[in-house]
Amino acid sequence: MRSIGSNESLRLNNELDLEYASLCTLHSARIMSWGKLLQPDLVLGGSILDLTPELLHQYNLKGLVLDVDETLVPVSRPQASDELHQRIAELRQVAKLWLVSNNASETRIGGIAKSLELPYIFFAAKPFRRKLWRAVSAMDLPVEQVAMVGDRLFTDVLAGNRMGLFTILVEPMVDAGEAVRKSPIRSFEVWFSQILGASLTPHR
Repeated sequence: MRSIGSNESLRLNNELDLEYASLCTLHSARIMSWGKLLQPDLVLGGSILDLTPELLHQYNLKGLVLDVDETLVPVSRPQASDELHQRIAELRQVAKLWLVSNNASETRIGGIAKSLELPYIFFAAKPFRRKLWRAVSAMDLPVEQVAMVGDRLFTDVLAGNRMGLFTILVEPMVDAGEAVRKSPIRSFEVWFSQILGASLTPHR
């Protein structure tokens, strides 16, 4: 068996160190990349009712793609509240609005959309972008002037960031009696996104 001299051993150790460092850098870059994809441009810190025309002007937003379940309407409710109707009426004065939901029930999403007098897409399969593009294209606006608004990081924020949209994370719209209930899926998304480097500090 051929022995390895001290110089060759040192060279091999250096090569292994370089390869390990390269793998660590690649791994860190991938983590940072996912962290950026899960980073909202704006963490509202409240529900959709806290999204005002003034905020849209501040961020130069002319279009909004709105998630539905627990972004606009509690999942246990069939229709939008009077407060939401009022907020939507205010927002539509300054921006084009579309509803884009992953919910497969056209009866539910179509009914809510009809009551709000908004165009809609159901069964959108976010974070996939194909159906989301339909709504954005219909607005005929630069993508940087369109915001994806939703309560979920792994669907709404991820889909919006993949398309180059401005992304807004809102708190879930839930019934008063369910306010203390935490969605385990959403809680996991928040925890994991923060592990990957996303900052979820609310807007002040």
